[in-house]
Amino acid sequence: MPQKSIFDLDENIVAALSYLLGPFTGIAVLILEKENKFVRFHALQSTLWFLMLMVIGWVIGFVASLFTGIPFVGWAFGIAFGGIFSIGTVIYILSKIFLMLRAYNGATCKIPIIGDVVWAQINKGM
Repeated sequence: MPQKSIFDLDENIVAALSYLLGPFTGIAVLILEKENKFVRFHALQSTLWFLMLMVIGWVIGFVASLFTGIPFVGWAFGIAFGGIFSIGTVIYILSKIFLMLRAYNGATCKIPIIGDVVWAQINKGM
């Protein structure tokens, strides 16, 4: 039986919802949930993972804007960076669905490197 968390919801529901809007719901849940380590783990992991993906997307967009302005070959860079950005979008969406399902099923699914950092922070007593 899952424990209760904020808003008197089951912890697995709140943990899954922390992934819904990426870092925004992750931060909101982190601020509101003070006790439940399972929920805080997923909220912090959501925040770090989706912030990292957003920053990578911004960097790719910035670099693409620089290279696509090159005369005669800019279109090739545009196609290449468009493909990279599309792959990143698929990773963003699929990881969100996967992590939400794992959290809803009560699993502590750690993303490599980020999950270990989050686990250490949560168990240290943020």
